Amino acid sequence: MKKFLLFLTLLFCGLQPIRAQDGPFPDYVSVTKIWDQPPHSAFTDLVLFNNAFYCTFREGVNHVDMTNSGKVRVLKSRDGKEWISVALLAIPEIDLRDPKLTITPDKRLMLTLAGAVFGPVDGKVKAQQIAPMVSFSDKKGLNFSAPRKSILDPAISPSKDWIWRTTWHKGTGYAIDYQVQTDDKWVVYLLKTKDGITYDKVSDLDVTGRPNESTIRFDKNGNMLVLIRREAEDQMGVLAESKAPYTDWTYHKMTIRLGGPNFLMLNDQKLVVGSRNYASPNKMALFLTDRNGTVTKTIPFPSSGDASYPGMVIHQNKLWVSYYSTHDGKSAIYLAQVPLDKL
Repeated sequence: MKKFLLFLTLLFCGLQPIRAQDGPFPDYVSVTKIWDQPPHSAFTDLVLFNNAFYCTFREGVNHVDMTNSGKVRVLKSRDGKEWISVALLAIPEIDLRDPKLTITPDKRLMLTLAGAVFGPVDGKVKAQQIAPMVSFSDKKGLNFSAPRKSILDPAISPSKDWIWRTTWHKGTGYAIDYQVQTDDKWVVYLLKTKDGITYDKVSDLDVTGRPNESTIRFDKNGNMLVLIRREAEDQMGVLAESKAPYTDWTYHKMTIRLGGPNFLMLNDQKLVVGSRNYASPNKMALFLTDRNGTVTKTIPFPSSGDASYPGMVIHQNKLWVSYYSTHDGKSAIYLAQVPLDKL
C-alpha cells in the first residue's frame, strides 16, 4: 500500500519512478526523477546536512548559451522522496554554473560555483569571463547569501579561473583551480582556504591535456587524492595522490574519460567514481576502482545524451547519487540509490 501511495504521489507531481526493466541497468539501482521544471536542469551535487538531503544544480535554457541567465537551485528533502526548494540564486547577465555543496567547519552549507559570461568567438559560443564564486547558508540551511567572487592568490595570476569543488579537511578547505590561459593551455593548481572566500596557492599539478574539473578526497591517513578530467591528448582521466603538505604528486592515468567527475572512498583501497560514461549510450555510470584508478566494475544508470555530474552521499547503507540526464525527453534531475553491498 505504501509503495502504491508513493507511486501516486510521484505521478501527481509529474515525477515518475524508473523501473529496472526500463533500461539496461542493474535491478538493484533505484532511480526517481526529482526535478524537471526549467527547460534545462544540470550539474548536480548532493550533501547530507542537519539530517536532510540538499541537492543543488543549475537551471537554464540549455547546456550553454549566450543568454547568460543560468541560475542555481537548492532543494531540500528529509527522505529523498519529497523535495522543497530553499534557494534560487541569480545574478543579472551572469551564468551561474556547476554549484557544489560542502559543510564548513562552523556548520554552514557552502556553495562553490562559477560565474561566467558567454559570447561568440570564431563562430562558437565560448566563455569570455569565468570567476569562482561562493555563497553560504545560515546554520539552519534555509537562507543563502548572494554569491560573491572568491579571492585568489595573486601568485597564480588570476585569469579565467574555475574552482570546481571545495573539500574540507581538518578545518581547511582544499580545491583545484583550473585556469584557462589560452585555448590550448589549461593549468591546474591546488589551493587552500580557511574561510571559503580567500584561497592561497599550495602547489602546481603537472597534468597536461587541458585538465579541468577535479574532485578532492582524503584517506584516513590524511593523504589527498584528486580525480581530474582532461579534454585533450588522449582525454583519459588522471588520479593524482599526495601526502601532506600536498606539494609532491604521484599520477595515475586512467583508462576512462571523465565528465563531471566525483568520487568517494569506500575504504583506503576502493573508490566509487561517478562520471559521464563516454563508452556507452547510458551516459551516467558508477565506476569502482582501486586507488590507482584501475576500473574493476561499471554500474550504468538510466541516462542518455546530455547527462552525468553526480552528487554522492553514503547514508543508511546506501550510496545516494544525484545526477541529470535527458533520456526522458528533456534535461531533468534524478536521485538514485545503490545498496553498499553491491559496490
